[in-house]
Amino acid sequence: PDISAPGVHILAAWSSISPVSSVPGDNRFVTFNIISGTSMSCPHVSGAAAYVKSFHPTWSPAAIQSALMTSAAPMSSGINMEAEFAYGSGHLNPLKAANPGLVYDANETDYINFLCGQGYATRLIQLLSKDNSTCPKDTNGTVSELNYPSFGLSTSPLKPFSRTFKRTVTNVGSPTAVYRANLSFPTGTLNIRVNPDVLSFTSVGQKLSFEVIVEATMDKAMVSGALVWDDGEHKVRSPIVVFI
Repeated sequence: PDISAPGVHILAAWSSISPVSSVPGDNRFVTFNIISGTSMSCPHVSGAAAYVKSFHPTWSPAAIQSALMTSAAPMSSGINMEAEFAYGSGHLNPLKAANPGLVYDANETDYINFLCGQGYATRLIQLLSKDNSTCPKDTNGTVSELNYPSFGLSTSPLKPFSRTFKRTVTNVGSPTAVYRANLSFPTGTLNIRVNPDVLSFTSVGQKLSFEVIVEATMDKAMVSGALVWDDGEHKVRSPIVVFI
């Protein structure tokens, strides 16, 4: 998942033509019901996305998604043993998402190139794009190339690896801002570098790029941490997960 949201014992409107339960013979009908599950988290996230869009009507879906992910509150892997595979970037915080500072934006072309690199044929690409989109010859479309607000890497056990993630962030906060990269990881697990580790913006809408280089030899099933871009006002957090 990308994010976690309220989904346990949620009071919500209930169709009067749908029974309260699936138990045979239960013919009760109500206008409200208390239910749990991802189907209850989804409307919370949808509402939060609409809330962010009310402040930024020109933002792309990717920019809104980035704002929701990078402003989420970190959650504990001590409770959720699957860590980011259980809760994504963390718990939804709509108030912070409305002012994220930076966003990882992406457009239709970025996603088409990504799908091309995953082996989707032109016919399937055009079914999705509803136009005459084709795959460029030089597109590799790897996961690490998509401008996504999180970082994930699958590797083999006890085998040295090095992977470079390329990302571009757009300044949507103060016109003049200096962001510094902070990495948070368990000691002695991964060797991670951010280049450059300082991003200096001079205008709203300015885009700056950076690389995250991850090197290690994995002897654990999964290691996770985060990259946080901090300007003193905003903390733009992206999870980084390496797993076998």
